[in-house]
Amino acid sequence: MLFTEPTFLFVFLPVLLALYFAYRAPSYRNWLLLVASIVFYARGAGAFTALILGSIAVNYVAALAIDRLRDTPAARWALWLTVSLNLLSLATFKYVGFLATNLNALLGMAGMAGMAAVPVPHVLLPIGISFFTFHSISYVVDVYRRDAAAQKRPVEAALYLLLFPQLIAGPIIRYREIASQLSVRPQRLEDFAYGTQRFIVGLAKKMLVANIVAVPVDRIFAMPPAELTAGHAWLAVICYTLQIYFDFSGYSDMAIGLGRMFGFRFPENFRYPYIASSIQDFWRRWHISLSAWFRDYLYVPLGGNRVGRGRLYVNLLTVFFLCGLWHGANWTFVAWGLLHGFFLVVERLGLAKRLESVPAVLRHAYVLMVTMVGWVFFRADTFSGAAAILRAMLGLGAAQPTMYAPAWYLTPELGLAVAAGVIGSTPIVHALSRREGAAVSLRPALANGALVVLLVASVMLIAARTYNPFIYFRF
Repeated sequence: MLFTEPTFLFVFLPVLLALYFAYRAPSYRNWLLLVASIVFYARGAGAFTALILGSIAVNYVAALAIDRLRDTPAARWALWLTVSLNLLSLATFKYVGFLATNLNALLGMAGMAGMAAVPVPHVLLPIGISFFTFHSISYVVDVYRRDAAAQKRPVEAALYLLLFPQLIAGPIIRYREIASQLSVRPQRLEDFAYGTQRFIVGLAKKMLVANIVAVPVDRIFAMPPAELTAGHAWLAVICYTLQIYFDFSGYSDMAIGLGRMFGFRFPENFRYPYIASSIQDFWRRWHISLSAWFRDYLYVPLGGNRVGRGRLYVNLLTVFFLCGLWHGANWTFVAWGLLHGFFLVVERLGLAKRLESVPAVLRHAYVLMVTMVGWVFFRADTFSGAAAILRAMLGLGAAQPTMYAPAWYLTPELGLAVAAGVIGSTPIVHALSRREGAAVSLRPALANGALVVLLVASVMLIAARTYNPFIYFRF
């Protein structure tokens, strides 16, 4: 179920809120949220709901066993078995086709394609399985590390893994961050009001910016390479840079807002990444929960910063290779990850210090260029498609005449969305709202009026437009 569909906004959410606040008992509220989360997931996932529930049962029992076997070799074996089962489930649904395709390519290069071709299975991908798997792994690892005690009550353990606001696309929440909130959640009017405001802002990000700038992105990336001009390529890449940020940060805002409505406090997932002054800084601001997950559960176990320089650089590239692969079973995602890993290595080799003496505007330009080139690989389905866009960006394409010139896409609606996206990618509005002055008393009324306008405009677009899934649903 999408946060942006009428069924969720006008049926599921109002009914759930009414039932939730009808009775204060924590056990009632947890059962209600768990049932609602199952319904929420089942509406889009169908039979895969049984897979998720089975996985929850396995991780619940495993965490109890690891907790009971603390400081014994059996605990380590239980941990490795549970992590392996989680990764096997992810690999089966997400990577088996990718592995078969690449194995066939290797057999072809060896001249054995006709004799030993591996059938390529077409496996449906359960919605949100990557996020669910990372939640499960972090839970059992934290129990093993003594960062958290295993949850004894199955309802609360299941609720942590299945809670609907963050189930499909994050943020990736550690169990220890909300363990206490699963049993006791203070319900304050100001929290509910903040959650509502945050949800509306996220909804507006998705509907009023991300969905509008997505139109030229989809059409230009689908154009024949021979028709691409520099104008086409730059328009598509700029729009996609805004689309992916507002799509994903919009979902995170909605998830954080929904969580706050029900008394949960989820961690922030974005801090204006496009104003970063280095790629290191970018990853402290972009998809923060994923960066922290890879740091704590992969980079640090590999040795982190405690190893020699050569090993450190290999660790960085390994982490970002896997980060790219986590996003999708395609070598273009791997290229995106390795590009970021490469620049992180280069910055550690001395570029970061040099950047400190460079004017801020040039530092931001450097980050944006690396990021935008990376988004080309992230968005393109093939390397040839990415190469066509990059060539056109450099003015190296020999474009044939087409009726869909760049100006054809430049509608007033797109202009407003891009302008709003550029401003919203910076903390300008946030800074202005906190300035002291004579109009302090007007701020609440102006803010509430703006939220009403955003909500009405978003609902109007929801009613007028078709299916609009979030980009990160497919990961």
